Amino acid sequence: MRRFLSKLLRRSPQVDAGVGDRAGHFYDQGYNCAQAILMATTGRDDAELLEICEAYGAGLQESGCLCGAVNGGVMALALCGKGKRTAELVASFRQRHRTTCCKGLTAEYKWNSCEHLASCRAITVATAEDVARLLAE
Repeated sequence: MRRFLSKLLRRSPQVDAGVGDRAGHFYDQGYNCAQAILMATTGRDDAELLEICEAYGAGLQESGCLCGAVNGGVMALALCGKGKRTAELVASFRQRHRTTCCKGLTAEYKWNSCEHLASCRAITVATAEDVARLLAE
């Protein structure tokens, strides 16, 4: 199944300029950061992929570890045959936000407050745009 999905995704990744808007839209619909990025950058909304992605949001299921946006971005890169670009995504993310840790990114906000969700949405949008750039190169 993984090989089939990988081959399918390599043929038709969506990497247009609207990827950030799509990621924000999916996030607004209740998808977590990892799911929103995966759907926006690959154009896929397979139930199985989304179920797998669910555990990667909120810093690995609310543990506060690696940001779900990074997780979703890495999954998208790997599924589209660009997994070797992972280090570039992480470096770009770290340069922009100074950390890849969800707990560090959200420390100043009450969990699930409007401010927290707005911050995570902005991170999701920016990360989706970084992933799209890496996929297009």
